[in-house]
Amino acid sequence: MVVPPEIEHPRIACGWAARDTSGVLCPFKFSRRETREKDVTFKVLYCGICHSDLHMLKNQWGMSTYPVVPGMLCAILTYLKVGSKVHKFKVGDKVGVGCMVLSCRSCQSCANNLASHCPKMIMMTYGGRYVDGTTTYRGYFNLMVVDEHFVIHILDGLPLDVATPLLCAEITVFSPLRYFGLDKLGLQFGVVSFGGLGHMAVKFAKAFGAKVTVINTSPNKKKEAIEHLGADSFVVSSDQMQVPFWKLSIIYKEIIILPFSFTQEAAKNVCIGFT
Repeated sequence: MVVPPEIEHPRIACGWAARDTSGVLCPFKFSRRETREKDVTFKVLYCGICHSDLHMLKNQWGMSTYPVVPGMLCAILTYLKVGSKVHKFKVGDKVGVGCMVLSCRSCQSCANNLASHCPKMIMMTYGGRYVDGTTTYRGYFNLMVVDEHFVIHILDGLPLDVATPLLCAEITVFSPLRYFGLDKLGLQFGVVSFGGLGHMAVKFAKAFGAKVTVINTSPNKKKEAIEHLGADSFVVSSDQMQVPFWKLSIIYKEIIILPFSFTQEAAKNVCIGFT
């Protein structure tokens, strides 16, 4: 007999869930496990939403298991409880959780700090199955229990509402930039598509000391790109007079890091970000 989520565990949590492909959110009560020796239990104060959540709410990828609790990234306050063998956190710390809550910790990927490639990785948003057989839910609720290995510190001077988007879009951009060696001073950098990830790409590229060109289909975001985020120039990709010839080579999921060359005043690298 299937055990309903409301009674899988002894600790009751309240949140918002979609119960069918309409994607409409409604109040949802379910349960969380008790704090184990390596667990951190905390209250969720802020939670962002990713476009992946929207796909899952409406089962647009054909893999949703209802009810679906969205919320790809959480910024929270650890004030409830920490396990007896937790060493990195204490009650009262400001912490965050991304999209992962578990990996096997024994495969080659985990040994190389690449847990996102672990074949047994569990993603909270996507209705995964935890080791005890219960369903994982995400951040649109009031209570979370996570192994400390997948919890990160948030700096005291960083507001929680501002920190929340960094737990998804930030690492999605930052990781490939580092992997492909695009964090060096003096690069010329193109960011194609000025959406959520594109915003982060501009901010990182400027922080790395790059000269940044934003390439977007519409001129509507030019002021924001240049005046607010500090981009050096803006190209409207639908205007053939503005777009030089360029070559693409490497695709990396949602963020595409591409060595390329322009025929005019060439940039050395391009980063394509989709929202």
